[in-house]
Amino acid sequence: MDALVALIGTVVLLLTVSDIFQSVIVPRPVSFVRPSAYVARYGWRAVARLSMNVTGTERRESLLATFAPALLVTLLVMWVTMLVLGFGAIFYALRGSLHPVPVNFWGAVYYAGTSTLTLGYGDIAAGSGLARALSLVAAALGLGTFAVVVAFLFSIFGAYQKRESFLVSLRERTGAPPSGVGFLTAHAQLGMLDAIPATFREAEMWIAEIMETHLAYPILIYFRSTHDEQSWIGTLGALLDASSLMLTTLDVEGTGPAKMLNLIGRHLVHDFSQYFEFEGDPDPGIERGEFRAAYEHLRTAGLPLLDETDSWTRFAALRATYAGPLNAFAKYFRIPPAQWIGDRSILRRPRHAAPPVITAATTAADAPPGSA
Repeated sequence: MDALVALIGTVVLLLTVSDIFQSVIVPRPVSFVRPSAYVARYGWRAVARLSMNVTGTERRESLLATFAPALLVTLLVMWVTMLVLGFGAIFYALRGSLHPVPVNFWGAVYYAGTSTLTLGYGDIAAGSGLARALSLVAAALGLGTFAVVVAFLFSIFGAYQKRESFLVSLRERTGAPPSGVGFLTAHAQLGMLDAIPATFREAEMWIAEIMETHLAYPILIYFRSTHDEQSWIGTLGALLDASSLMLTTLDVEGTGPAKMLNLIGRHLVHDFSQYFEFEGDPDPGIERGEFRAAYEHLRTAGLPLLDETDSWTRFAALRATYAGPLNAFAKYFRIPPAQWIGDRSILRRPRHAAPPVITAATTAADAPPGSA
């Protein structure tokens, strides 16, 4: 029986150390069994389901925004608890080497806790070489876990700030909620069409950073934007839609940056849909009437356009390559609804968007809802 208890404790320790190593240290997504991944996914589903019963957009967003910070604390507590229980099982199997001998399992867990947390009260002491060595290992793993998690926090918040800084800088161009049509019309009405390629190149770097950081540390995905009606997923969708419109609908030259942005954006959508096992219909995600309304709005803004029928055919084919999984991603993470992205049944008039973007978003919102 003692051997079985020691084996169970060893398995718990190996699982905990492996989880910490894969979640915090390994800079790439991993597919091995990780308790933290199950806590994150099932915890998010429970919170997201609960949020649908909360009345008021601000209260709902506040609830969803607390999940990621709470998850960080929960993971630290879970890892330390698993270390204590694992060592507790091993020390219980070796209880004859402890003085005084613990009267039950929880006495061994108490000694494991004082060793892991480096409290060292001295009321129980290890008497054999193996027990002393394991006590030192417990203390080292306890200190190491706290040190690694603290360093992890700095990396997480640094990546989060970089992500949000770009959103803030782009907010007045895409509007809130973000809109690809609003992005193009805002640049046209401000005489800034020449600035779009530079913005697309900057967005390429932003997307590349998200691919590197958010796949390596998926907990970043659960952190929500600090600004109303804003999300990095919605902004990504707006940029993809803007580049798709430039490639299929606008009669302009120099579409290379739009092409490159579209490629790397679709790459991100593909990688994230694989990681989270999202599936989307091979559908453009909007109806012809929505596109026609957007087309007329672009015309009103003075943008040079190609034939509407041909543009719709090309735009629908291009958007079908990313719309399904992107929309599934947006709905899963309950982002604020945006133009053509997310649950648009609750899309309301933006409160903080620039005037040209408000018109674009409102026009799309008033059109018949599509499959997105």
